[in-house]
Formats: sequence, structure tokens, C-alpha cells
Amino acid sequence: MSLLELDRVTGGYGEADILHGVSLAVASDEIVAIVGPNGAGKSTAMKAVFGLVDVRDGHVWFEGEALEGRRTVDIVKRGICFVPQTENVFPTLTVEENLEMGAFLRPGDLDEPKRKVFELFPPLAERRKQPAGTLSGGQRQMVAMGRALMLDPKLLLLDEPTAGLSPKFIGQIFDIVRAVRDFGVAILMVEQNAKQALAVADRGYVLATGQNRYQGPGKELLADREVAEMFLGG
Repeated sequence: MSLLELDRVTGGYGEADILHGVSLAVASDEIVAIVGPNGAGKSTAMKAVFGLVDVRDGHVWFEGEALEGRRTVDIVKRGICFVPQTENVFPTLTVEENLEMGAFLRPGDLDEPKRKVFELFPPLAERRKQPAGTLSGGQRQMVAMGRALMLDPKLLLLDEPTAGLSPKFIGQIFDIVRAVRDFGVAILMVEQNAKQALAVADRGYVLATGQNRYQGPGKELLADREVAEMFLGG
């Protein structure tokens, strides 16, 4: 059974439906990438998982339980954390304070979860007392991901984790995505850097106009000539 499953989800914002019968699944040991052109519904599909979109038809299942209609805080308690694309750190707080803010639902001592995050992101350990707003874009993304991991989630949702980053940091972020999966956390990510995302993904979904167009192992989608010509720039 999949950890997460979207089953023919239709929904959007207000009266406007952005998704039209979208289906996808994520297993507990997978990196899954959603790619496609601007306006395809990629981020909307992810936000449907996190309770940020009105689901008017279909279902969102997590560990066999329906999520649609649940409050976001309850979805977090179930083991799903979301890292938005922008404004995803508290700039005036230190790196360590940002991590502690991420553990707002976690009782007890935070030394062990912080140790694990610093082990996964060594540059943050060196800058733990530095305000997050003074870090590079790649390091801020590490803070955002590390803060989400403080709750020991089963599934991490990443919305455009490489947006606005230099090529040097783009490669580094994808390496971190692999490391997080190896850490025991499933990943569902939306990415504009489609080729690199599919290269690291176990499976991928190509969306267009709010519908599924292609799906399969990431490397197979990369090798598909039609997918490459239509959605990956040839």
C-alpha cells in the first residue's frame, strides 16, 4: 500500500478548479517528482495533500485514511510536513531558533532532533547562532527543510526547493533530497528543474492543464522522447 495516494482529485481555490482528476502515489521509501509547464497544477496538487486547497471530488489518502477536509495542523500531526517555495525561514531568528520553531508540536527535549538535523546539514551546525536571513539561498533552504524534519515526519512536501538558486546550490539541494529519503522520509516534490528532478526521483508525474499526462520511473520519463520534446526542452 502507498504511503500517500491522490485518487482522481478535482479541486482548486474558491470556485475555480485547477486540478481535474489528478492521481498520484508515493511509497514510504520513494522520491516522487511532479513536473510540467507553468500553470499545470503542480503546486496545487501538493497543497491538496496539506489541506490548503478545496478538494471537490476524489480522495487524498495517507496511510489508508482520508485527509480531505482535515485541518492542516491535524495533517502535520499525522506525519506530513510542507516546505513552501519562498519566505520559508524566520529571517531574524537564528538557525537554531528556526529549528526549534519547527518542533512546536513535539514534546520533550529537542537536543536529539537538532543533532540529527545538524548531522544531515553540517553547514547549519557551523552557523547555528547566525540569523537565518543572513545565509545564502541554499543554506536558507537547508534551514527550511531542517525545520520540517524536526517533527520527524513520514512524508516531506517540497515546493520548488531549487527556485532562485545558483547551479552550485541546485545540485547540492538534490543531493540533500536523496539524503533525506535515505534518512527514512518519503519525498514529494514539485520542480521546475524537471530534468534534474526526474534524474533523482524514483518516479515522476507530468501534469498539464491540471491533468495527468505521463507517469513512470524518473529515468524512463527522462528517456521518453515525447516527454522530452513537450515538457523538458527537447
